[in-house]
Amino acid sequence: MTSLDKPTEDAGQPQHHDARAVTEAALFEAFGGVRGMVETVLPGLLFVAIFTVEKDLHLSAIAALALSLILVVVRLAMKDTVKHAFSGVFGVAFGVVFAMFTGNAKDFYLPGMLYTLGLALAYIITTLAGVPLIGLILGPVFKENLSWRTRNPGRKKAYAKASWAWGLILLAKCAILFPLYWWADTTQLGWVLVALKIPPFLLAVWLTWVFLAKAPAPIDVFAEMEAAEQAEKAEKERKAALAAEGGDATGGRHRREA
Repeated sequence: MTSLDKPTEDAGQPQHHDARAVTEAALFEAFGGVRGMVETVLPGLLFVAIFTVEKDLHLSAIAALALSLILVVVRLAMKDTVKHAFSGVFGVAFGVVFAMFTGNAKDFYLPGMLYTLGLALAYIITTLAGVPLIGLILGPVFKENLSWRTRNPGRKKAYAKASWAWGLILLAKCAILFPLYWWADTTQLGWVLVALKIPPFLLAVWLTWVFLAKAPAPIDVFAEMEAAEQAEKAEKERKAALAAEGGDATGGRHRREA
């Protein structure tokens, strides 16, 4: 490496780190970060822990639902975003209603398992259709909306890879859980489900980060729209100024002729 090559490499390094930092921040915002993961695990963990000891469906279900509501209240009190906590409340509520209706404690987990299966299929189907779901989720976070579909093919390819990763990982998770739903008891299913809550998620997020960190930078369509509005405003001001100058010149000529 020559002395001329090294500065070029060092100059490009901060941009590379900046792109990775932006990707990490966007993923944390989209998927809730560490706190969001904890909030998705705690209600199910409490349910299976109480049911393992007490074998009481009603007590376990009410405790899990109460905890999910407390998590929302805490976020509201801290004036933090509640979308991840609210999704947890709805998921727990569906599980509680379903389990209470059937009287089978294992059915507390069934709505979440069906949601996971549906989400896995959504990732795969949207990718096959050319609109990978992870791009629809992260596009607004990166301020690129759908520009990656037609204007940034490298980024579209990265979103497709990430969506395949999410779909296949979630399908693998379903391949473990659904047989257990039929063959295992409530406590066995519950503890396996808790154990599989975070690791597959972390793997999918890490792969998404790897693919996007190597992809072209997102096109900030919001900045483009703002720049276009400013250019349009400047053009109107320029025309108004020219019109005013033209009016002044005409008035001056009329006064001279008079």
